[in-house]
Amino acid sequence: MKIYNNTNINLKHKKAVVAIGNFDGLHLGHQKVINEAKMVAKKFKLPFGVITFEPMPVMFFKKKIKNHRINSLNQKKNGFKKLKLDFLIIIKFNKKFSSLTAEEFIEKIIYKKINCKYLYISRNFKFGFKRKGNLNTLKSFEKKFGYESVITKPYKKDKKIVSSTMIRNKIASGKINQANKLLGRKWSIEGQVIAGEKRGRKIGFPTCNLKLNNYVIPQLGVYAVKVSGNNFAKKGIANIGFRPTFNSQSLLLETNIFGINKNLYNKVVNVHFKKFIRKEKKFPNIEELKKQIKIDIHKAKK
Repeated sequence: MKIYNNTNINLKHKKAVVAIGNFDGLHLGHQKVINEAKMVAKKFKLPFGVITFEPMPVMFFKKKIKNHRINSLNQKKNGFKKLKLDFLIIIKFNKKFSSLTAEEFIEKIIYKKINCKYLYISRNFKFGFKRKGNLNTLKSFEKKFGYESVITKPYKKDKKIVSSTMIRNKIASGKINQANKLLGRKWSIEGQVIAGEKRGRKIGFPTCNLKLNNYVIPQLGVYAVKVSGNNFAKKGIANIGFRPTFNSQSLLLETNIFGINKNLYNKVVNVHFKKFIRKEKKFPNIEELKKQIKIDIHKAKK
């Protein structure tokens, strides 16, 4: 898969089938769109690619939104690789790009830069300055610029449309099993292991610690997890929260990995969430906390 960090794409990737969107989470609905578009590309022997935006437009316009993403850009890239795209275009969403009118976006980007043959979009896709462009705008320029816009039918689960918003809500409410089913995989947080206050080591349960950065905040508490990194994949137990027993103020993901004995500081790991065990709780003392951790580990191992 060729990754473009601008719209100056190679000639061999023009006249392609292209899907466009944020694709946050790359959930089953996104996968349906991509697989449908890939089949059309295969049928007509055309290249297939995706256009996405970084940062996500909502986070660009609303600076106060911090914890929003289901997956990081790196996770998104890896997800697209698994779906076997020919190319991925990552458009930098900045002030200059956001000021393009809908018509300018179609002419300058879709036609002159990418020059695609088929453009796959969702029914509610909005684009251009003040989001004034929509499906009708795309349709009205098809003949002039030689492309065909294809509206994808939404993917439904239990008669409800699967969306990134739905999955964020599931994660935030601790319904991790349901979120995982909609994602088609276990939701995970990827990050670099940082040095903590080494409290876990002192009480007999050493942890590797990650910051949440821009990820959606899951229900605070304890989870059964799997941790993967360079040449290892182990089960474990994770606590995400403010560690009220120690009166901490910063939000942190702390993971006790079963059966591992190596220094992971500064290493990048993925913590895959399998099951929610219990909510975060303040304990009267360290001994009570240790008793509960033993119970949590027993549940996680089961």
